[in-house]
Amino acid sequence: METQNKYDKYVVSEEAPLLNWLLANLKLSRTKIKDILHGQGIRVNGKVVTKFDYPLLPGMKVTVSKSKRNNAFHSRYVKLVYEDQYIVVVEKNVGILSMAAGHSTLNVKTVLDDYFRSTKQHCQAHVVHRLDRDTSGLMIYAKDKQTELSLERDWHNTVFDRRYVAVLSGEMEHNEGTIENWLKDNRAFFTFSSPVDNGGKYAITHFYTLDRREGYSLVEFKLETGRKNQIRVHAADMGHPVCGDVKYGNGDDPLGRLCLHAYVLCFYHPVTHKPMEFETSIPQSFLSLF
Repeated sequence: METQNKYDKYVVSEEAPLLNWLLANLKLSRTKIKDILHGQGIRVNGKVVTKFDYPLLPGMKVTVSKSKRNNAFHSRYVKLVYEDQYIVVVEKNVGILSMAAGHSTLNVKTVLDDYFRSTKQHCQAHVVHRLDRDTSGLMIYAKDKQTELSLERDWHNTVFDRRYVAVLSGEMEHNEGTIENWLKDNRAFFTFSSPVDNGGKYAITHFYTLDRREGYSLVEFKLETGRKNQIRVHAADMGHPVCGDVKYGNGDDPLGRLCLHAYVLCFYHPVTHKPMEFETSIPQSFLSLF
């Protein structure tokens, strides 16, 4: 899809990480700068750079492309974060499925397929991974079967950083740690954990407490494995379930939603193999509790 670009050129005068330098030198919001960065609109010495911590050195030349906004995509449930000919990265809201299930029509795949048709793109959205209906955050969809298979075939090595943020019930006792056990579904589709092999899948979650207040904790989770309901079960295992979790929670629901958001997603592009790094803000509703 073609866009009309305006280029601004700069020369770096002092050492700094790329995002910090852009914030200091461009008269744009942090969100807009990240949009440009994710959209491959930043070049350093002629090379496209998407890593927000890319180290800039004095004398380097930075080119900023301020592309026109994509006005063809409209959805109250899905935000288009990045798109090229092979993949799209979206940020989904709560209340929408990743793909159709049963008679449900509200799902991200359908929203993307409608967008592709309206923009005369001869492709479909292929589901690579999923988020629960009530989990918000970043997702990748492939635009063809070959790209989908490439992502699925080596997902563990392709995704090099995947982080969630959650509001947990109660105040965390530890600032950081790791939870390791086996997770297995029963016939009622309830995932339960075991410290010994129960025939399920081994799951590893790293956690970092970001903030506490009376009754709640703001916690970052970094997945080493990606099992079904992994964070929700591991949070409950710690005695601090995710707020608003009707399945594994304790009834604590301060925001009227499952307080779980996928806010960092970093992976190697399945075709170009370049590192792609995406980060959304922690939901304001989460922060309002602290």
